[in-house]
Amino acid sequence: MEIQNVGKTYVITGATSGIGQAAAEMLVRSGASIIGVGRSLGRCRLEQARLARLNPQGKVAFLTADLSLQADVRRLAHDIEDQLEAWNLTALDGLLNNAGTFTYWMKLTPDGFETQWAVNHLAPFLLTRQVLPLLQAAPWARIVTVSSGSHYGAHLNWKDIQLRRRYNGLRAYGSTKLANVLFTQEINRLLGEKSTVRAFAADPGLVQTDIGLKGNPGLVNWIWKLRRSGGISAQESARGIVYLLTEEGIQGADDPYWKHGKPKKPSRRAEDEQAAARLWQISCQMCGLPWQLNITSEAAYAN
Repeated sequence: MEIQNVGKTYVITGATSGIGQAAAEMLVRSGASIIGVGRSLGRCRLEQARLARLNPQGKVAFLTADLSLQADVRRLAHDIEDQLEAWNLTALDGLLNNAGTFTYWMKLTPDGFETQWAVNHLAPFLLTRQVLPLLQAAPWARIVTVSSGSHYGAHLNWKDIQLRRRYNGLRAYGSTKLANVLFTQEINRLLGEKSTVRAFAADPGLVQTDIGLKGNPGLVNWIWKLRRSGGISAQESARGIVYLLTEEGIQGADDPYWKHGKPKKPSRRAEDEQAAARLWQISCQMCGLPWQLNITSEAAYAN
């Protein structure tokens, strides 16, 4: 395989299974160094050992974090910086916000947030903010957040953005995926056209993964298994996502939403600039961050 990413370093959340695992393998095979993130220490160790054998030219490390906890996300940002320093690196070439969850029942995190909102939206929002200076230290860098076609039918209820009063798992999931696209739109606007960092939201398509099987009732599991049987493989989906993460030629692209390596028009609600700005401010409040992007000291708010 032609080596195209030698000298590049990427962070991938949810890297021990599914799309994240496939993306990590593609990047390592192309010569890149990767920092994978997972919840299970055992699975992280297994993946680190497996990937390290694929390409001796690249470096591989895995870090553990529970992305439903903001303290863990902040610690993860510090751990990423420490890992780069251990490799004598000062910059990050890309961040793939891939980790996600689906919960049929209403469940709050220890921080008091609805679980899907915490993992699918707040975690990538907060992690991106924390590692932004590392991305800006690279000649050019990429933020890719895995969204979903579920965002097309979704809307944000500003009076109950976490759907606590009338919870529905599918509606909650769609709301987080809409939030992913709005987040992408707003961070690009705040960074500005001349920024060396570009953000994209990726639609992975219908993929054969286990996201709908974890901790959900039997009927939901059965429906998910039936639905995913018609999906594409994680490897096929990951190709388009890795393209977004690594292709320098699309750095100036105005399209925020892509599917299988091609731009796609998002929903009308996902293009609402006022909604994007409003969501940004709400997310900053939930994460205890200032709304302004301070490009030199974002990590200072990781305490």
